[in-house]
Amino acid sequence: MSAVRTETFVGAAVVAAAAAFLLYSAQFASVGQGGSGYGLNASFRSIEGVSVGTDVRLAGVKIGTVTDIQLDPQTFRALTTFSVLDGIELPDDSAVVVSSEGLLGGNFVEILPGGSPFNFEAGDEIEDTQSSVSLISLLLKFVSGGDDD
Repeated sequence: MSAVRTETFVGAAVVAAAAAFLLYSAQFASVGQGGSGYGLNASFRSIEGVSVGTDVRLAGVKIGTVTDIQLDPQTFRALTTFSVLDGIELPDDSAVVVSSEGLLGGNFVEILPGGSPFNFEAGDEIEDTQSSVSLISLLLKFVSGGDDD
């Protein structure tokens, strides 16, 4: 009889831990936040380290996520779509940069706001973009002594 009680208790604890993990992961991934926002587009030469679901940040604060990445077959650039939370109005001369959290950290999309009095509308394309910098190519330039121009 005590073995049945112990098994029931352990089973309930496992189910409770799994439920707590699912709640935490849903909250961390912003699944439960309704996802209201508007979409913007940008074209990058290289979007290495960024995938669908990557954070979009402004001043270090998450304001959206990357929702789609496709390759443009004519220009060979990465066409990126991301959502920005409603209520955040971005000037239409803002820039988008692929930034890194550090040497071992992941990449994220950072918005650098401009000073224009006009704002982006849903579906607009941000023209001013800066692609990710490859750490390996930087190390190779450092080791080889840079450009020999």
